[in-house]
Amino acid sequence: MYKLMELPLQQDIVALRRSLWAHRIGHQVTEEEAVQVLWLADPRQRDEAAHLIEQWHRGELAERPAQATKRRSSGMLGSAFTQAPMAAACVALCVAVFALMALFGDRVVAALTFVPVDAVSGRLTVGTLGDSLASGQIWRLVSPALMHFGWMHLVFNMLWLWYFGRQVEALQGPARLIILAVVAAFVSNLAQYATGTVLFGGMSGVDYALLGYVWLMARRAPESGFFVPQMLVVFMLAWMVFTMTDMAGLFGFGNVANEAHLGGLLVGLVVGWWAGGRAARGER
Repeated sequence: MYKLMELPLQQDIVALRRSLWAHRIGHQVTEEEAVQVLWLADPRQRDEAAHLIEQWHRGELAERPAQATKRRSSGMLGSAFTQAPMAAACVALCVAVFALMALFGDRVVAALTFVPVDAVSGRLTVGTLGDSLASGQIWRLVSPALMHFGWMHLVFNMLWLWYFGRQVEALQGPARLIILAVVAAFVSNLAQYATGTVLFGGMSGVDYALLGYVWLMARRAPESGFFVPQMLVVFMLAWMVFTMTDMAGLFGFGNVANEAHLGGLLVGLVVGWWAGGRAARGER
């Protein structure tokens, strides 16, 4: 990371940061004592960043009244879609599926499980992966990631999806985020299905993939602009290990898709190692 400038802690730099992201200039802001420090991901962009800073100092980046009013009226959701539309869309899709599950129950679940399931004469019939592929129901390979079985399950998964996903989208574009999410969803679902489980769901496998990816990108290519607090990495890995133990059930955290978590994390680490190495060598 390249240290670009220091600013008073109380100074509002929202307009400046919005302009930097709009010009695809990766950056990070940290607080050190009584100042906030603006770091640049790629030193080669410092001239362009300096030009934007000059405009910001002159007030040329300030929003016009009509624009500010429109942005405030659009609310937080509109702002999220503007800054990281694909990550926000993924969150919105999961929330929509959660609402549909509340309204239509088992019909939605049956449509999104990894393999076809149905209740016939009071008995649950379960298909196979071959049935899904043979019938063209390709969406089932990733759709379990969209299902969440409780508010806490949904909220925590969406928190991490937004935290990590918007970094990937802002720094490397929406295509990288979607490819990583789809691959991670498939691998994590397949890993969980391999244990003999068919009724599972959640975005946590994708979340762990994004964690592994962002972490290795930050370590292998610090100039890339990716950042994750080390304590957050420790917490999420410790949580994954904890849910694998019998103690998790004693605290009400049983029936966790541990294999999905592990499968997603491995995807993120593999892709992050590869992409981080390319970024460190200046390749794209």
